[in-house]
Amino acid sequence: MTAGELAAEIESLGERAFRARQIAEWVWKKRAVSFSEMSDLPAELRGRLAGRLEILTARLVRQVRSADGTLKGLLELHDAEHIEAVAIPTAERLTACVSTQVGCAMGCAFCATGLEGLRRNLTAGEIVEQVFHLQAAVGRRVTNVVFMGMGEPLANYGATVSAVRALIDPQRMGLSARHVTVSTIGLPKPIRRLAAEKLPITLAISLHAPTDALRRRLVPAAGKVALEDILEAAEVFYQSRHRELTLEYVLLAGVNDTRPCAEALGRIALRLRCNVNLILYNSVSGLEFERPAWPVTHAFAQQLRSQGVNVHLRRSRGLDIAGACGQLRQSARQDSAR
Repeated sequence: MTAGELAAEIESLGERAFRARQIAEWVWKKRAVSFSEMSDLPAELRGRLAGRLEILTARLVRQVRSADGTLKGLLELHDAEHIEAVAIPTAERLTACVSTQVGCAMGCAFCATGLEGLRRNLTAGEIVEQVFHLQAAVGRRVTNVVFMGMGEPLANYGATVSAVRALIDPQRMGLSARHVTVSTIGLPKPIRRLAAEKLPITLAISLHAPTDALRRRLVPAAGKVALEDILEAAEVFYQSRHRELTLEYVLLAGVNDTRPCAEALGRIALRLRCNVNLILYNSVSGLEFERPAWPVTHAFAQQLRSQGVNVHLRRSRGLDIAGACGQLRQSARQDSAR
């Protein structure tokens, strides 16, 4: 709920609007997960609120921690569907990687999430709620949020944008918009629509292939869209705020890690004036892909740098806990079927 929506709800109960501010403070700043914790509210009001509103609707039913500190949580939703959320801590920040859909319809050939297709979209509340569960599990406030979990955020456009607004609203989560990144496989119309929102967030495009032919192989659903259409939409987004975009590129051994691929990716990055995040693939059981050997990865990055591209090699986190998107959910479904 926005501040206005919460105030209207509280006033409909015959209470004054300042109660809404108290509730918002408890939920967003003090991270209360039940109305019983709100000690400065009358007991009678707490009881009525508990019967009318919900703060959290999902349960954290499984969590696994990596030796590197990464925590992956499996959340059970109200309808018994499951999603994943990941907390990635460093000394300075706590990044929450959140899902926007149950499953995914994009069908990326190398991804565990899409193996069972799309089940449904998440609501804005179900997206934001993942941040609350991760904060509670880690015991720290989240500082950064990346929409890089299960699903395609821009295929669930309304809920994604509403969730972003809740996260950066000073009266709610209050994160810096620069610390929020929405990642898309590359949907031109929603990218242009997002540009018009004027939200000062970061856009990441999961390119994974620098040619239409290879992209159709790796990303069947998004591969129906011409790469040129994606790049033109990305240019519109850049012009809307003059903030660098990021290209995400999962390196797959013998598939998209060649010198010609690096050269083509470099030309795209220079055109868009963007950063490139190279991602080392986390192998998924039942899929054919593997991560390249280190010399190949290093050569790919060096080729990009030689073309003047700003390259980051994303350090793999959570390898020992099935860190790739969708793997914990896949494991849980397999366990329940036994």
